[in-house]
Amino acid sequence: MLSNQFSTFILESGTDEAGRGCLAGPVTAAALILSPELFKEADTDSAKLLLELLNDSKQLSEKVRERLRPIIEEQALCFAVTHLFPEEIDEINILNASMKGMQECVLKLNPIPEFIIVDGNRALNAKLGLKSNNGKQFSKKEIALLKSIPNQSIVKGDSKFMSIAAASVLAKTYRDDYMDKIHEEFPMYNWKKNKGYPTKEHREAIRKYGATKYHRMSFKLLPEQLVLDL
Repeated sequence: MLSNQFSTFILESGTDEAGRGCLAGPVTAAALILSPELFKEADTDSAKLLLELLNDSKQLSEKVRERLRPIIEEQALCFAVTHLFPEEIDEINILNASMKGMQECVLKLNPIPEFIIVDGNRALNAKLGLKSNNGKQFSKKEIALLKSIPNQSIVKGDSKFMSIAAASVLAKTYRDDYMDKIHEEFPMYNWKKNKGYPTKEHREAIRKYGATKYHRMSFKLLPEQLVLDL
């Protein structure tokens, strides 16, 4: 069973990302603060369902994730979702893009969290204000705010704490929606099914049709023995 919170702060936020290992599409981050009342007494059917079903998004079926998403949004005091697109990923690398996406989400939360738990092994404020030609530029005030909030990274946190698990579901479902949308523009890559991950089918389509504006050019799109004709 997932734990309610890591810290003793009431306004504790969980944050996570989806799509880090994909060859195409954005890396998508989410952050939220679940309502403290949820942990005191699950007095509605939706709250009970959330407590019963919520887990790391990778352990849930697509049907369950889609069922949970509106419940998570309903039970959250606040939530935010952010896409960071291939141009920025290629410029600052996927690890930095993942962290920046979660930082952007935290800045969108209202109320501002008193404590943040992050899935993974890297502190949320380990690298702030990263400059790039693409995407958001942090102000000094925003950097100071992020520095001021204590945070804790938790390895496999999405399978241990409710807020991180809930953030993982939001990140995954919002990203899947985006990939379904761009699938209509480039159906030959079948992003509706593979969501941009490096499946055999996806790589075969890259070999046959080349890369698109949605592919991450800093990634190894094809095995070394194959040449991508750009």
